[in-house]
Amino acid sequence: MPTGGPTGGLVLRQAIRGQRRRVIAASLLGMTHQGCEALVPVVIGATIDTAVATGSSDALLRLLLVLAVLFLVLSTCYRTSARITEGSGELAAHRLRLDLAARVLHPRGGADANRLPGALTSIATNDARRVGSVATVISYGVSAVAALVISAVALLRISVPLGLLVLLGIPPLLWLGHRISRPLERRSETEQERAAHASGVAADLVSGLRVLKGMGAESAAVARYRTTSQDSLSAALRAARSRAGHEGAVLALTGVFIAVIAVVGAYLAMDGTISVGDLVAAVGLAQFLLGPFQLLTYVNAELAQGRASARRIAEVLASPVTVADGDDVPDGPAAGGHLALRGVTFGALRGVDLDLPAGSLTGVVTRDPAAAHDLLVCLAREADPAEGAVELDGSPLTSLDPDALRRVVLVAHHDADLFESTLLDNVRAGAGADDGTGAVERALRASAADDVARLLPDGGDTLLAERGRSLSGGQRQRVALARALAADRPVLVLHDPTTAVDTVTESRIAARLREVRRDRTTVLVTTSPALLAVTDRVVVLEDGSVRAAGHHTELLAADATYRAAVLA
Repeated sequence: MPTGGPTGGLVLRQAIRGQRRRVIAASLLGMTHQGCEALVPVVIGATIDTAVATGSSDALLRLLLVLAVLFLVLSTCYRTSARITEGSGELAAHRLRLDLAARVLHPRGGADANRLPGALTSIATNDARRVGSVATVISYGVSAVAALVISAVALLRISVPLGLLVLLGIPPLLWLGHRISRPLERRSETEQERAAHASGVAADLVSGLRVLKGMGAESAAVARYRTTSQDSLSAALRAARSRAGHEGAVLALTGVFIAVIAVVGAYLAMDGTISVGDLVAAVGLAQFLLGPFQLLTYVNAELAQGRASARRIAEVLASPVTVADGDDVPDGPAAGGHLALRGVTFGALRGVDLDLPAGSLTGVVTRDPAAAHDLLVCLAREADPAEGAVELDGSPLTSLDPDALRRVVLVAHHDADLFESTLLDNVRAGAGADDGTGAVERALRASAADDVARLLPDGGDTLLAERGRSLSGGQRQRVALARALAADRPVLVLHDPTTAVDTVTESRIAARLREVRRDRTTVLVTTSPALLAVTDRVVVLEDGSVRAAGHHTELLAADATYRAAVLA
């Protein structure tokens, strides 16, 4: 995905364009509804002049029938238009959420950089809803403008001065309303930013609640959230004050305008220029105009907030990618799986040369968490090295398509979360659609997650809580490991997959892991002696570079530093 993506204006236009037919249909129905409503005072005025003043029963019945038809049509059009417009907003918001999800999950990454998960969630929910509302209110705005034009034409037929007053007065009022909405737009954007940040902080605190309690850091966490929440509240109050001021100012302008129309109409009636029925129609139209003006005020406010949210969505969609694209495609399941690092420098890594032969089971030991993390990032191609290259079967990863690469190389991070679904669904998420139950069963057995399933009330069909919190730490690790094994990728990189598992189970997993990954390239970034004991070779990283390599037992006997790292 290239950098320099859509702007806020483009996001708005695409949201509206995607619902063009619905918006047009709703606008036509809304215009019909507003037109019928505008004609009601005109027909009442005609009733006074042609039926009440003359005492004609036939004219009265005809005009009452016309009124009944008008009310039937406007009621039907209103209900249908409201249903279509609300559907347009929901569909537009839904498509925006799909676009945001696709961008966040894009293989080349970048959308989540410097953004908390809660902030992204807020953008995908609140901001998408506000932009979707723009597709809803467009038809309202068109209907309101149509009502103003119809009212102006009706007033022109009653009196040219009254009609001209409306036609000439509407554009300045609309321009003033737009100018008054500017502060609301700015403050609405700030409000959404602060609310998203507060949501992100809250989500992080909830996910780390057990750790915070264990550290006795609840008070510091509460203080942090209190400050963030207070900032969000202040921004929300400023936006609310701005909206109230905007609506009050526009309402005041509208009231003055309608009062002027009524005064001019009364003067013309007193002067004999228009009849009593015309005066009733003019006053009725003046009162009716309050509805379209209020509707335009609402539309203007929604557009201001929608523009602010559209800019926030555009920032995510236009996020620069983390890695460049590639044209080559690995051989998929038939890939050899030979990984090699050639002079890789990235973060804590310093000129790392590492050869991981196809079909080998290699352990990587480092006491520096940053080095382990940066190695995983390079192997997963979540970022490209500053210097050197990572190769797969002789091809630099930079030349490979990121999405195709991840179908060959799977990097399972230590802190992988489980989904809020059944245990089996979590494991099946890693298995291919054509793998059947065989891959899942093998993965469950190799990771000892089958023991976890037997302990649950409904076995593998037991629904897990969010992020698997209904399981213990060791149980979560086993299910996450099963998910990674079920994927059966040619290359699998595991980071500390058994740190919370008891030693007996860990030894059983180590033996089964070697069997289930036979003839597949596997890298274990760990300090677990049980896992390292089943590897073909162990590589030791120290100060960001390779310091030693050999078999686990050899390194234990000859390397005091390795012994301290593994047996500590």
